[in-house]
Amino acid sequence: QVQTVETGGGSVPAGGSLRLSCAASGRSFSTYTMGWFRRAPGTERDFVAAITYTGDRLYYADSVQGRFIISRDNAKNTVYLQMNSLKPEDTAIYYCARHVGGNLYAIGAYGDWGQGTQVTVSS
Repeated sequence: QVQTVETGGGSVPAGGSLRLSCAASGRSFSTYTMGWFRRAPGTERDFVAAITYTGDRLYYADSVQGRFIISRDNAKNTVYLQMNSLKPEDTAIYYCARHVGGNLYAIGAYGDWGQGTQVTVSS
């Protein structure tokens, strides 16, 4: 089990960038695949990106491919989401979570959700 706290959200104009951080507690953090999800207004929570425990494999939703970069620093127990070329449709609450098994793209494969951080992109 890990606990996660997301920070780094804010309000930016279209085309801007933000970097989100997910600070985790727990001795076994470096053994877990971690993921980012988001919930836009009026929608369900949806997959954004994931990274394996070694950082050797990365996974992205089609909507963010080429714009977002997921990374991790196991020495700091932190996962990052660098968001570039932001669009108004990226506006959402962003959450990080620990993969607990199953399809890495599915909400049900994750647990230990953080509280979320708000990202707002204006046009």
